[in-house]
Amino acid sequence: MDFGLQDRTAVVTGGAGRIGSTDCRILAEEGADVVVLDVDADGAETVAAEIDETADGGDAMALECDLTDPDDVRASMAEVRDAFGGVDVLVNNAAMVDARSRIGDYDDDIWNRDVEINLTGTYNISKEVFPRMCDRGWGRVVNMSSMAGWYGGFGQLSYSATKAAMIGLGRTMALEGAQSGVTSNVIAPNIVVGDWADMDPDELREDVDEYFARIAEATPMRHLGTEADVANMVAYLCSEQAGYVTGQVIGVTGGVDLFSF
Repeated sequence: MDFGLQDRTAVVTGGAGRIGSTDCRILAEEGADVVVLDVDADGAETVAAEIDETADGGDAMALECDLTDPDDVRASMAEVRDAFGGVDVLVNNAAMVDARSRIGDYDDDIWNRDVEINLTGTYNISKEVFPRMCDRGWGRVVNMSSMAGWYGGFGQLSYSATKAAMIGLGRTMALEGAQSGVTSNVIAPNIVVGDWADMDPDELREDVDEYFARIAEATPMRHLGTEADVANMVAYLCSEQAGYVTGQVIGVTGGVDLFSF
């Protein structure tokens, strides 16, 4: 299926990471010109170079940007407009997810860092891009939440709270963009683990991690997901065909959010 992304420009925040880089590759395969935006300049360059080495698809541009700095965000988006004319697709993927502690012992600096990067960073770039989408009469925004944002995550206080806020932010943009041809949706994935996704829970427990094994056991499909599972949904939500889909929170979960026994 042709998703109609040729001649569209997509900005993916956190584009050097596992999910973000896969988003970039699949959007480029669908014909979009992709801006791999990340505070990790070398990582962004690597992803952009890999995309440009492929024969088919859109071009890629690496762009270093600190989402917590509004001036840097404005300057970076001005650079994108100079290069491509504007932003058609914004995938808000950048986030930190490395803390695990109960609330009584939670590190205040980690809380403030995660709010600043995961939530305020998304606000900064959305504020810069979204109104221009509305003015142009077409746009797609995808916010990356998490099952932890829907249901909470034990020991993941700042991550869960900021990912829950991504849902409110995304649905508010859906309301504000609905009459201007701009959609905004939210994806809430289960944990994604690349090549380990083919392992059953016993294999995960033996070879990888007890934590991953327990999540796989709680997942009706009995295995974890891949980055491509998420990125394929991103590509659909950014497509012409998804023009009547907005304000939705879509789980890519293997059914982990279902009641099962």
